[in-house]
Parts: sequence; C-alpha cells; structure tokens
Amino acid sequence: MSDFLAMAKEMKPQLVAWRRDFHMHPELAYEEERTAGIVAAHLQRLGYRVETGVAKTGVIGVLEGTRPGPVVMFRFDMDALPVSEETGAEYASRTPGKMHACGHDGHVAMGMGLAEFLAARRQQLAGTAKLIFQPAEEGGNGAELMVQEGAMENPHPDVFVATHIWLQKPLGTVDVTVGPVMAAAEKFSCTIHGLGGHGALPQHAVDPIVAAAHVVTALQTIVSRNVGPLDTAVLSVGSIHGGDAFNVIPPQVHMEGTIRTFDPQTRQAILRRLQEVVEGVATACGTRAEIETKSLTPAVINDPQVTEMIRRAAEAIVGPEHVSLGERTMGSEDAAFFMQQAPGCYFFIGGANAERGLTASHHNPRFDFDEDVLPLGVAILAQVAYLYLVEHKAYLLNK
Repeated sequence: MSDFLAMAKEMKPQLVAWRRDFHMHPELAYEEERTAGIVAAHLQRLGYRVETGVAKTGVIGVLEGTRPGPVVMFRFDMDALPVSEETGAEYASRTPGKMHACGHDGHVAMGMGLAEFLAARRQQLAGTAKLIFQPAEEGGNGAELMVQEGAMENPHPDVFVATHIWLQKPLGTVDVTVGPVMAAAEKFSCTIHGLGGHGALPQHAVDPIVAAAHVVTALQTIVSRNVGPLDTAVLSVGSIHGGDAFNVIPPQVHMEGTIRTFDPQTRQAILRRLQEVVEGVATACGTRAEIETKSLTPAVINDPQVTEMIRRAAEAIVGPEHVSLGERTMGSEDAAFFMQQAPGCYFFIGGANAERGLTASHHNPRFDFDEDVLPLGVAILAQVAYLYLVEHKAYLLNK
C-alpha cells in the first residue's frame, strides 16, 4: 500500500469513464436517482454495507476492517446544476438545461475509486471506512437532511474528510487550510411598502423604488463601516423587483440578498445592522419595511489535527512544494453540517489547466477540469485512509 499514486493512475481509465458517464447524465438536487443507483450497485458489489434513500437519494457505504479502530467518513456530493452546457466536449450533458458545472461528477468518480481501493485491502484495515454520497449540495442542504436522518450514526465517525476539485488552483496542487475555509451563508429578503400612484404625480404617492435604492446603497456601509478591517464579510443584494409599467409608481418593492461570514459575532452584528439600516432608511423615506433572514449553512471550519493529517497525506502524493495553506472562499458548503458532528477537514485539489483552456470558473457553462485530477484525488484519499486505518494514528484523533 505504499505507491498510492501509481495505483490510482492505473485506475484512471475507469475513473474517467465513470466521470464522463455522470457528466453526460446530470441530475439536480434530490433527483440523483440514476447516479445513486450506480453508486449503490458498485458499493454492494464490493461488499459494503449499503443504505440508500437517505435524504431522498443519498447513499451510505460502510466497510469494516478486520481489527478495531477509528471510523473515518468520506463525503462525495452528487448533484448537478441548472446550467446549459457550452463546453463542446464529446461527453457534454445530454440533458438540456442541466450540467455538472462544479465538479461533482468528478467527486463521485473519486469516491467510487476510493471504495474499490479500500475493499481490495479490507484485511489490512483497523477500523471502519464510511463513504457518504450526498445529494443536493448546491443550495439544497442535503448534508443537513442526511444528518437529521441519522447519517452520522451507526457508526458515528471519529473523523470527517471532504474535498473539492478547485479551478482556482492548477492541476497538481493541493490546499489544506486550518480553521475557516468556507463561509456561513444567510439569505435575507426585504419588502418595502409604499403607496402606489401615477409616475407623473409622485407627490400623491410614496415611492418604494426610491426607498429601495437608498436601502441598497446604505447596506454597502455595513461591511465597510461596521465590520473590523481585519474581519471578513460579504453582503450582496442579488435580486430586486418592483413595478410593472413605466409610468406607474408601484405599491411595493421586494429584494433578496446574501450575507457571508466566518465569525459568529460578525454574523450577529451584520444581522442586527441589516435590520436597523433597512428599517431606518425605509422610515426616512416614508415607507415601511418587512425583513426576513434565513440561515443556510454554518461556516466550514477545519480541525487542526485532522488538517495536519490531510496535509501529510497530500504532501506524500504531490510533494510539499505543491501543498499550500491559506485558501479561503466566501462561498458556502453544507459539509459544515457534518463537521458540526465530527472533527474534519475540507480541502481543495487543483484541477485547472491553462494550456488546455480549462480555467472557467465553477458554475460557468464552460466549466471543465483536467481529468488527471481524478487519480490524484483518489491517491490522496487513499493515503488518508492508510494513515488512519492502517498506520492507525489514533493519537491525532479528537476524542
């Protein structure tokens, strides 16, 4: 079990075939019936204890070693996006309006490869490998639903591991960062009520569009004036709707936006100021505001000890010079719900290749990655499994 990368490279044709099959047949959140069926059948053939239908379409595979030891859980997300593909690839999506534009097809393929690797070496494992194939990561909070339905039990993991193919980093590089790596996400919605009227007679109306414009501008001061310069936060208005005719002042305007933070205290401060600013500005304009906020996901925060193990595994595969520390994004990830239940690490594997033009950002219609990342991912995850389940580095587990 020493040359994990050579082993994974031998698997590359199968990994690519799996990935391209999933790419051609994308399924949106909670619709991953075909994908889940392929995964479940694969795990069953390998001798895993398999549970299906978790969080509607999720799959759990459990493989127990021949000796006692830790439970290590690996998460792979399965869902695609409502994006029309423009890559022109021979394996492009065959379903109009749906596309794997974030790399989850590659994640599933890597998960299946890891499952095969572990099953072939079951006699050497001291502990249990638990593979989670999750639905609805893209805004559907499939992880939260899986947790609610008991995915973290029978057995409960000592360690959680997840990875993401990342086109902000070139192929052959890995980033493993301690602490916050992805932000907590909130959604806010606001309705500003005024008094409708004729656009030519504004003195007889109370214009919610003008009030909304002032609100949007005032909201920009929350991060710049109320969040410390060394803290990190984002507040963006992404949707605003009001009125149906060019010459009519509407009775109300509706807007929606998002808040992203790492620190819980910063989050609370922004939520408080959001309420104060929206209501204050609306009142000053003679209108009335209704505000609702909804927490979507917590922040993804990597455990120091687990992260150190992942760093060691990554360095063993790609070399220390290709492993960086410090990648953070204000994007969110519902893997945070798993990581509230067990210490874990969420890390990034570079999949960009500028020479081949594979640099389009995630969720872009032209998104694609260098498939050489697939064996790299399997090799790193196999190395992680080796450190925990064969070398049995239990002294690094959080108890």
